[in-house]
Amino acid sequence: MLYAVLCYNDEKLVSAWTQEEDDACMVRLGAVQETMKAKNKLGPVVRLQNTDTATTLRKTSGAPVVLDGPFAETKEQFLGFYVVDCDTREEAIQFARDLSAANPDGGAYEIRPLRIYNPV
Repeated sequence: MLYAVLCYNDEKLVSAWTQEEDDACMVRLGAVQETMKAKNKLGPVVRLQNTDTATTLRKTSGAPVVLDGPFAETKEQFLGFYVVDCDTREEAIQFARDLSAANPDGGAYEIRPLRIYNPV
């Protein structure tokens, strides 16, 4: 089963890291990724740019409206995601636990099964 592991954290906190702190975190996360990659279970890994670079297209009725920035004001921002192929939900949760352990400032990891409507 394919799962998306959605990564949330306080963008201001993460953006305040020094380059050395960011690089060290990426090395730790890379080690977690390598475990899944070695099992051929790691799909796309995405780190999003900051929310101030976002654009939202919103349509309720009539013509869509384009807005600068993200739609929601939240304490934690959506910073990136992983796609992993796990045999069980527990395996996906363990992967998220490993990511959490590699991240010095915690954050939240939402694990959701994927539906593919048009696989490549």
